[in-house]
Amino acid sequence: MQDDATEVTAAGIARLAGVGRAAVSNWRRRHTDFPRPVGGTETSPSFALAEVEGWLRRRSKIAEVPLRERVWQQLAGHPAGPVTALTHAGCVLLLIHDRSPVWLEVSSGSDERLAALLPGALEQVLTPRLGDVNGSRVNTAGTVHNPAASATRKALEPPTTPHLLPSAPFLRAVAELAAELGARNTFEFLLGRHLDANPRQYTPTPAELAGLMAALAGTARTVLDPACGTGALLRSAGNGPGRRLYGQDSAPELAALTALRLALHTRAPAHAAAGDTLRADAHPALRADAVLCHPPFNERNWGHDELAYDPRWEYGFPARTESELAWVQHALARLRDGGIAVLLMPPAAASRRSGRRIRADLLRRGALRAVVALPAGAAPPYNLPLHLWVLRRPEQAPTRPEVLLADAGRFAGERRGGPDWPGVREAVLDAWHAFDRTGRLDERPGLARSVPVVELLDDDVDLAPARHLPPPVATDGAGRLTDVRERLGETMRLAAGLAPPPVDPAPPAAGRPPLTTVGELARGGALLMRTGGNGGHARVPVLTDHDVLSGTGPSGTLPESDEEAVLTEPGDVVVPVLGGGAVTRVVDDATAGAALGRNLVLLRPDPEVLDAWFLAGFLRGTANQRQAGSYASTATRLDVRRLRLPRLAPAEQRLYGARFRALDEFERALGRAGRLGEQLVRGMYDGLTDGTIAPG
Repeated sequence: MQDDATEVTAAGIARLAGVGRAAVSNWRRRHTDFPRPVGGTETSPSFALAEVEGWLRRRSKIAEVPLRERVWQQLAGHPAGPVTALTHAGCVLLLIHDRSPVWLEVSSGSDERLAALLPGALEQVLTPRLGDVNGSRVNTAGTVHNPAASATRKALEPPTTPHLLPSAPFLRAVAELAAELGARNTFEFLLGRHLDANPRQYTPTPAELAGLMAALAGTARTVLDPACGTGALLRSAGNGPGRRLYGQDSAPELAALTALRLALHTRAPAHAAAGDTLRADAHPALRADAVLCHPPFNERNWGHDELAYDPRWEYGFPARTESELAWVQHALARLRDGGIAVLLMPPAAASRRSGRRIRADLLRRGALRAVVALPAGAAPPYNLPLHLWVLRRPEQAPTRPEVLLADAGRFAGERRGGPDWPGVREAVLDAWHAFDRTGRLDERPGLARSVPVVELLDDDVDLAPARHLPPPVATDGAGRLTDVRERLGETMRLAAGLAPPPVDPAPPAAGRPPLTTVGELARGGALLMRTGGNGGHARVPVLTDHDVLSGTGPSGTLPESDEEAVLTEPGDVVVPVLGGGAVTRVVDDATAGAALGRNLVLLRPDPEVLDAWFLAGFLRGTANQRQAGSYASTATRLDVRRLRLPRLAPAEQRLYGARFRALDEFERALGRAGRLGEQLVRGMYDGLTDGTIAPG
């Protein structure tokens, strides 16, 4: 049985049928029996999922809706919202995971019977697995905890019959998917799709980073995450005998999802609470072995005015602009003596003048043990090289304290692939374990060193690792530069060999063939014309206008949306429409499959009538670009439909295409030579100034 209240957008219909959105628009125009919109807006209507599935089957557009897609569409279009649907799904999946016979018994019969019996069944599994946040007490060993403040509450209460009745068909489909994937993987699939579909609502902690933070904290029986989000950090720390997990988040839906996620992934008791951690701590008497935290950055409304005399500020009262230092001190306050906290921090927290006194006291008292600079791309915001702060609640003040400073920036990955996580993990953990054993670390040039605290206690107390680490010693600098020089010589010789031959005079103007335009070719079917979009549901690299102009590979991303992304194919010709430059690019096998970015137009020629290199070459003519250019404010915009090229037979097109392709290879060789030349010059400057290369 399908839920008639579940709605689906045109993009969702396209995914169900395996077609583009244009096909769905055509169906709506051509078929009078196509389901009528039941919601949404005039420009983005939504339709009843059950009606759409029935229409698609009657028209033989699909044999059967894929189970994963059907469940996801029901979740996304749930009348109470996707978060409620995801929470209900998590509860049922936990019941299936822990007590599958109970699920089989309550799910037999009608939806009304399921909704009536399910709350009692869920109570039997939720209470023992998720605990009672507000009713129990915890001692200093972390086995009990005091009642939370009134502003906090239990993360998850069993849903009631009226709330569950609209979800009954959806929950049956979830159970069917769980039989295929397993309860745990089903929840991860639905949660992952929901997070991907709403990137602006959530700030995820990537699994690789969560694993690194848990490894830095080491083995811990009691772990707290006071800003748990969807539970990535607690999930990474959750396995192990005798482990107990505590979480809190100001967003009730995130606290609930964390509780369910942990219950599905580990048998460790998981206590999650909903509430503002800094203003209303749910675990005030907890003394954990480890605290893992990815706090919100740059918060102004964190409680500065209300919390001026809070006992957690052992190292100084944080300024209004230093919310991250409030989280640091909250983490220290929830640790047992000797316990470790690992926090993800913005790089500015290491150097802002408003926080220098707190940083100085953290150093003097031995609480701050390490600052690790991560490569850019490790976590949102991906353009910043975020820091990890490793802290230990001091049992006694150290006599000659040192702090570990490490910089893993050398492990930055290529483009969208993210950092080299195995390299980051190995380098950071090796440096930390060596430092943690002895309290100091011999210098590892460009990577890590332990710095005496007294060297950092100046007017700035700047803890940015890059400012205290010498550059790597280039012991093979001369050899490396020799290799660059040899590659430069080879490239220049190649460029010389690719240089165009002497030119022949052109035939008289009267003998030139007639011209046509890109617009005429598109109307005649000789090529397909598409424009880049602003979003898409395909998670693929994006070819940007910068990539086309610089000749690099796809490097961009598109936000998740219902828009259908335009994917490139070999032989496509891509043209930037802004900037006024004469640039085109023929897509090769390495670039094929990328999504087309904004401010780009894709031309897909019919190879039987139009040669791709012939097309790309003529579009680059300066006069052609001037003829098709227009001006909007201070920017030049290209009207691609007005670009002209001659009408030639395919054989003649291929002659031109071969010359244009050779020119493209020559141009790329010149670009490589320029980059190698810059690398050689910079390396020579660096080698001469740091003493690794002799001047003679």
